[in-house]
Amino acid sequence: MEHFEITIVGAGLAGITAARRLRKQGRTNFVVTDKGNCVGGRLATRSVSGGLADHGAQFFTVRTEELEEEVQGWLHKGWIKKWFGEKYARYTAVQGMNGLAGHLASDLPTSLHTKVVKLLENEGGYRVYGEDGSEWQSDKVLLTMPAPQVVELLKNSHVDVEKEEIKQLKSILFAPTYVGIYHFDGVTDLPESGHVDSGLPDGVERIVDHRKKGISSETIISIYMEAEWSRKHYGEDYVMSLIKEKTEPYLDWGQMKSEQLKRWKYAQAKKVMRQPYVDVSGDGCLVVAGDAFLRLNDEAGRTRFESAYLSGKDAAAYLSW
Repeated sequence: MEHFEITIVGAGLAGITAARRLRKQGRTNFVVTDKGNCVGGRLATRSVSGGLADHGAQFFTVRTEELEEEVQGWLHKGWIKKWFGEKYARYTAVQGMNGLAGHLASDLPTSLHTKVVKLLENEGGYRVYGEDGSEWQSDKVLLTMPAPQVVELLKNSHVDVEKEEIKQLKSILFAPTYVGIYHFDGVTDLPESGHVDSGLPDGVERIVDHRKKGISSETIISIYMEAEWSRKHYGEDYVMSLIKEKTEPYLDWGQMKSEQLKRWKYAQAKKVMRQPYVDVSGDGCLVVAGDAFLRLNDEAGRTRFESAYLSGKDAAAYLSW
């Protein structure tokens, strides 16, 4: 049976950052697992009719020196570019946001298509069980999936869910988001940047033209609906029609060639945790982190790319004690 010093569950930005910090410390006996077929989580890019569309995070901003140092390195390598923004530059990935995740995780030990369904504490740490029947031993475990999924895993692992630390996790509430993805023939009348997030109809959060954004050879549009609108209409079969009605003044729907719909169940935390990680076990062996875990001095106060990065970094430092 394989034995790892640390298992990181979830290959989104928090998990990738934690793993990169462990590698920087000289650690090699760890693994990053994810139930998906690629790393990145909400750093998600979809191939559509020969073009590309980001349908998770569209960009990120930088407020801390720690992330700024990383960003300068990514700019130098040509992985990212400044998209728009003056006070806080909006950075986006040159090959789509999932491409950035791929670069960051390229030399990390990953196990994809691996959904962790149970953890059993034992004398040496934790026995970790995958849905596919795989199992391995790990001294420590870092969970970076959305908090509701963490709570479900802990329930399946017979962890006392009435513990104060787990009650804190249960208090983190997420709102869903619908994203419509559309392929158009020709060019749109959207601004040169390809991004609109103000003056939009109620319920519409942003519209993005990925051709004008610079990542797609085809005109692929992502339309993000606001959390409350998405919650109200979640699961209804006419969502696509409603999105098109809402945005009719902005796009020539007669030029649409294809359409897709993405449902993000855990898109944005409505309530966050004011600490960068939670030690569920109390001894540093079972830790939870992610974009909803914010440092106490976080000025933005919401989930975002940078909060995931800082949480992963801080959790890795804690696990290394």
